[in-house]
Amino acid sequence: MSSWFPRWRRVDAARHQGLVAPDEALPPAQTLLMGIQHAVAMFGSTVLAPLLMGFDPNLAILMSGIGTLLFFVIVGGRVPSYLGSSFAFIGVVIAATGYAGSGGNPSIALALGGIIACGAIYTLIGVVVMALGTRWIEYLLPPVVTGAIVMTIGLNLAPVAVSSVKGSSFDAAMALVTILCVGLAAVLTRGMLQRLLILVGLVAAYAIYALVTNGLGWGAPIDFSAIGAADWLGMPAFTAPSFSPHAIVLIAPVAIILVAENLGHIKAVGAMTGRDLDPYIGRAFVGDGLATMVSGASGGTGVTTYAENIGVMAVTRVYSTLIFAAAAGFAILLGFSPRFGALIQTIPGPVLAGTSIVVFGLIAVAGARIWIQNGVDLGDNVNLIVAAVTLVLGAGNFSIDFGGFTLDGIGTATFGAILLHLVLRRGAGRRQGVAG
Repeated sequence: MSSWFPRWRRVDAARHQGLVAPDEALPPAQTLLMGIQHAVAMFGSTVLAPLLMGFDPNLAILMSGIGTLLFFVIVGGRVPSYLGSSFAFIGVVIAATGYAGSGGNPSIALALGGIIACGAIYTLIGVVVMALGTRWIEYLLPPVVTGAIVMTIGLNLAPVAVSSVKGSSFDAAMALVTILCVGLAAVLTRGMLQRLLILVGLVAAYAIYALVTNGLGWGAPIDFSAIGAADWLGMPAFTAPSFSPHAIVLIAPVAIILVAENLGHIKAVGAMTGRDLDPYIGRAFVGDGLATMVSGASGGTGVTTYAENIGVMAVTRVYSTLIFAAAAGFAILLGFSPRFGALIQTIPGPVLAGTSIVVFGLIAVAGARIWIQNGVDLGDNVNLIVAAVTLVLGAGNFSIDFGGFTLDGIGTATFGAILLHLVLRRGAGRRQGVAG
């Protein structure tokens, strides 16, 4: 019987010609540097998601590190992944809390209860997968369904980002400048900087905003006083959850999206490393689900495995799981720095709105990418109807009331896509059987 953790074999990345496998270890200094790089890779999205929901970004960074360590232990150090803030929660959290889009979210406790419920469902799915395998998930969530659900998230969020800059021409202009900065970062940078295009674009737009407001006197200036007043080290602000049936019904279905996301990431890493990681999929779901519950219980966002870090692994060809333990440790240190959190809070609203427009658009495009990569045939009427109906339900924020509960656009689109595909595919199968 194999041990829970692998016996990592020491290699030197500078001399190693091939890829560094998950069960191989770099020297300590290289492990630390690679870990910091992965922490930087996740930073932009892990900070942006809580800001868009009115959560404390410092706490989100801290819980991403703790969640990654928890995931590392549960998968036995065999699946290389970093867990960061999930964008799948943004739409449902905003719907459940009525968040206006700036400052702290006064109803954050309601969202936390829903996030914990989501994590519990996700964990339960992981336990079932450990017992029965993943075939039933692949049956319920084929690429046409997962692609449509992911695309719906981006389209459903679009009005949130656009509406936040409607009141001021200056704010709208700075949002467009931010979009341009991110776009230029995407096409003009190379290597690691290109992997961090959102972060690079945001920093550039922040600098421009500071120049034209604090320097030239246009628009509302950035107040830097909170940075100097904050301590270098200290505890982040924890928040206790409250459990509202309405918020739980809205937020818990995100578990379906996290399952599809995590499954795709593990399959991708397995293909890149040439290792069969399927036996650890159930453990990975449990690890991600428990990490989401722990984060929600503390006041943090729901978490998920990050594609950004898979991209870094693809570029560096270093898949050692130990580097993610190092990345988690670095993130935990940042989470205990109130001054770092105060710096994040100075990001201007228009800059955040412009970044949101890009990110939400990228989420929508990621859904189309799932279709393309999996060869989804939109000439098939079943796929065509499922995709078409799901997108309109989500983009139009189609809501259904069940007594005191309201299922908003992302929820109706998610459940609608799954049920519609099952019904239409079975109907098509029966028709072919009769024709045969």
